[in-house]
Order: sequence, then C-alpha cells, then structure tokens
Amino acid sequence: MSDFDYLLPVERIAQRPAQPRDAARLLVSHPEGITDGGFTDLTNWLRQGDLLVLNDVRVIPARLLGKKSTGGRVEILLVRPLDGETNLWEALIGSNKPVRLGACVTLGEDFLAEVIGREGGRFQVRLRVGEGDTLSAALERFGHLPLPPYIVDSDPEEDRERYQTVYANSPGAVAAPTAGLHFTQTLLDRLASLGVDRVMATLHVGLGTFQPVRTEDLAQHVMHHEFYSLSAEAADKINATRQQGGRVVAVGTTVVRILESAVGEDGRLGETSGETNLFILPGFRFRVVDLLITNFHLPKSTLLMLVAAFTGKARQERDYAHAVAAGYRFYSYGDANLLFPDQGMA
Repeated sequence: MSDFDYLLPVERIAQRPAQPRDAARLLVSHPEGITDGGFTDLTNWLRQGDLLVLNDVRVIPARLLGKKSTGGRVEILLVRPLDGETNLWEALIGSNKPVRLGACVTLGEDFLAEVIGREGGRFQVRLRVGEGDTLSAALERFGHLPLPPYIVDSDPEEDRERYQTVYANSPGAVAAPTAGLHFTQTLLDRLASLGVDRVMATLHVGLGTFQPVRTEDLAQHVMHHEFYSLSAEAADKINATRQQGGRVVAVGTTVVRILESAVGEDGRLGETSGETNLFILPGFRFRVVDLLITNFHLPKSTLLMLVAAFTGKARQERDYAHAVAAGYRFYSYGDANLLFPDQGMA
C-alpha cells in the first residue's frame, strides 16, 4: 500500500469545477512523454472508429438530515439498496449519541427512516414515505448530494446539477463517475462528427471509491462491491469496434471495472449485470480497454492502483509528479488525464 502514496499540497484539491465543464486541463500520458493541454483537445487525440464508453449512472440525493424523537440530530448516508427492495438500505449514520435499533428518524414531512439492523459500522434502515409518494420524489425534496469529504468549499445549489454528468440517466450512485463531468454535449457532438461513437454502461459508484486501502499487504484488502450492467446493444458495439480496429476508450475507472468484469473467456462482451469487486493492480492483463480518460486520484486508493496497472507504476509516478509541479487540479472536481497504455500490455 505504501508504494502508492504521494504528497499533494492541499491547495491542489479542487473545490469547484471548471466552468464550462470542458475548460478543464488535460494531461496526455504516453510512453514517450507527457503532453499538456485542455480537455477539448480530445478531438486531436481520438480518431474515427474509436468508441467512448460512458457510465450513465446518476447520483442520488443520498445524504439525509433528520431528528430522532428525542430531538437529537442525525445524519444518514445511504450506501446501497438491500435485498432488491427500494426502501431497505445499507447506510452510515452519524449522531451525537449512539442510535439504537428501532429508532425512528424524521427526515421530512411524511418521510421517516427506521433503524432495523446493524453490522459493523453500517446500519440497515427502512425508509417510509407518505401514501401516494415515492422514495425518489422524497429524496429529491429532502436529500442532499453526498459530495466527497475533501470538497469543503463548494456551492450546494450549483452542485446539484454540476456533480452529475450531462448524460446521467440511471439513478443509483452515491458518488459521480468524475471523469465524465468534463464532457459537454457540444464536445460529445464534435467527437461524433469526427467519427468517434459512444455507448452507455452503468455502474453504481459507491462510497468505497473514496476509501483508502488500509492494509500494507494488498492481498489482504477486501474490495467493495458495486452493481453494474451492460446492454446487449452496447456489448455488440464494443465487440464490433474491436473487430474493426477501433479503440475502446473507457471514460473513468468505473467503466474499466465494468468492461474488464464483463468480458468472457473468449474475449467478447455480452449483455450482463451483477456485482463486481474487481481489484486491478499492476500486472493485471487488460482485455478490453485501449485508452483511459480519468481524473487524478487519492493516494493509497484502489483507483490510483488501477491507473498504475494501466500505464505502469513508473509512468504513473512520473505523471503525478508532473501534475503537482504544473499546477493541475486534483480529485473529483479536478483536471483530467488521457492515458495511453503501458507498451508491455500489447
């Protein structure tokens, strides 16, 4: 784990996104060196026949503020639905005093959370809404977007729209697939006019994306599970792109995990859904992804390890040292990378 640490000045952590979205900077990493530019330079690096694969998940307002019957304040952070029920969730709960099983928390008018179980540091809560109401509508009225803990100086009203990709369509994530935050519809249309097609896949980004690895021996790390799905249409288009010599461009580490989890023994993709806990480390053999667009990731994180697996460890260290020195902005609202693979991956 300590091999994937680096020093980052706190002022490099982006607190607000670039305006407009595609005004972010772009570090292009290839085996021969680094090219600095802007995100709209993707039109120079991608070519006809390439295929963008985008995660179309939408972040839900999963941060809920409420009160116990005693008047004590409680914060509930929904993590993931349980047992296929839309109203039963795994959650984190914060309060001044311990929350007991059976406690009922008022989150808004006709919107309650009952604490029904606990396993380790996580709780099971059942959400109840008024007759004729839906959970999604209640969340929109009373919930807040769960921004990463390192964003402490943003505009909450702006975040409700800006912490979503322009193509977000499938509710279920508690964190954004941040590489996609840089795309505007105009840029997507420009790429399409150049012959760069796109397809959607879905992965419900969970809180584990922010968790540092806590075991020095990486073999002891327990990777978090996340739900993903890939349609037959998207799988067919990816297979066709590869057959025709185009490049599969993963927009974000979440898309890498979808594609490399879904690929069959024959190297082809098909319609699939399920949960993945794929942990990608240096030495991993990528079978689908040819190029990767991603942000700059936290030290000691599984996402940084995935990047090192794709480019090679030495190149990842080179790129991050350059980014710090050159004033790139890091993490969710920060700048982007376009990563060409390690030559040894071919």
